[in-house]
Amino acid sequence: MDELYISKQKILDAKKYIFANEIIFKDSSRKRVGFSNSLKSTAQLIINSISSAALNKLIASSSKAFINVDETTLTKGILDVLDKERFVLNILEDIILTEDVIKAIIDYKRKGFMFSLEHFDSSARMLVKFQRLFNYIDIIKMDIITSEYDNMEKVMKKFKKTRIKLLAQGIESKEDLDDCIEMGFDYFQGSFIDKPTLVEIASSKEPTQMIIMQLIQIIKNNNDTQELEFFIKQQPDLSFKLIQFFNNLEKLDIKIESLTQVITLMGRNKLLRWLIVYLYSEVSTNSASKTMLELAIRRAESMEAEAEPKNKEKAYLAGMFSMLGSIFDTDIRELMKSVKMDEDITSLVLEKKGIFASSLMRAEITEKKYLKKKMMENFEKLNTNDLIYTLEDGGVMLDKNDI
Repeated sequence: MDELYISKQKILDAKKYIFANEIIFKDSSRKRVGFSNSLKSTAQLIINSISSAALNKLIASSSKAFINVDETTLTKGILDVLDKERFVLNILEDIILTEDVIKAIIDYKRKGFMFSLEHFDSSARMLVKFQRLFNYIDIIKMDIITSEYDNMEKVMKKFKKTRIKLLAQGIESKEDLDDCIEMGFDYFQGSFIDKPTLVEIASSKEPTQMIIMQLIQIIKNNNDTQELEFFIKQQPDLSFKLIQFFNNLEKLDIKIESLTQVITLMGRNKLLRWLIVYLYSEVSTNSASKTMLELAIRRAESMEAEAEPKNKEKAYLAGMFSMLGSIFDTDIRELMKSVKMDEDITSLVLEKKGIFASSLMRAEITEKKYLKKKMMENFEKLNTNDLIYTLEDGGVMLDKNDI
């Protein structure tokens, strides 16, 4: 994926404290790019570029981030991964308000997201266009450059009686700021307050891994089936693989009509196990991921067999998760932060402690015996560089004087 940049501009409150930053995505030529030119790119931006850690580096940890949304991002379920406490979904003034778009806005509002309207010019046309949405809008960004003063005054009087907050957009001088404060605006944005700053962001990584981790979290939280379906729809290849897996299950001769049907019939435990297998077999770019998957399944099944009946599901998950860090270019601690797993699972994965530690140790001893046998049988075939990396990755430092 090409380099991407984020343009950010501060938004102040009436006390001139930073309330939020508006974030706009730009390409390598510094031109503004649509937030949803492709669903995959959008998912990559959301999950990797503006994750909580990255966002805190980009803007103040206490402030919100306005991001522009259009028909595609609203209706494809790809905004669900955003932190509703941090992000304000900024509806563009030229959005086409189909019934599906309006329904999506209402649904996201019910989930707790905040909405703003961009470049509201205070005209009768704008009032008519967005009249069905005003019950779901939190902030109207009134464009003081394109708005006629009398119209703006009437609109402000209308909305001041409601819960909607008003933002003065396009403040280019101290006089503009003073006038807008006197008029009673709640928030302020413009080049006089802050000129947009361009920040390069790291190239996005494949987002599927984090989407699946979010899915696992949804399952663990017992969220409703509709939310599960929203997430799975973000990745067409994931939807296809899930349906393919379901069709291959023994004794099932059912014609699939929807993802909801698949999720319901599979059951959450089976779906959870399948997602973890998918992580290993489809998402990893590690050349040894197929072998890792087979080993992980064997480890998980061994630990499940040893566990008490009430802990069997947890033991299986603990075994599978214990090898995730080996196949992804991701710190396992960062990976586990994305899902709040059971303490017994987390303790095992991060520290090799807890009720499953002895079971994991036995599984590792068995694995090492097998790998040692295979290594000795094939030692002459091994590449010197690979041997050096293996030893040093394991903390064994080599002394050139011994060679």
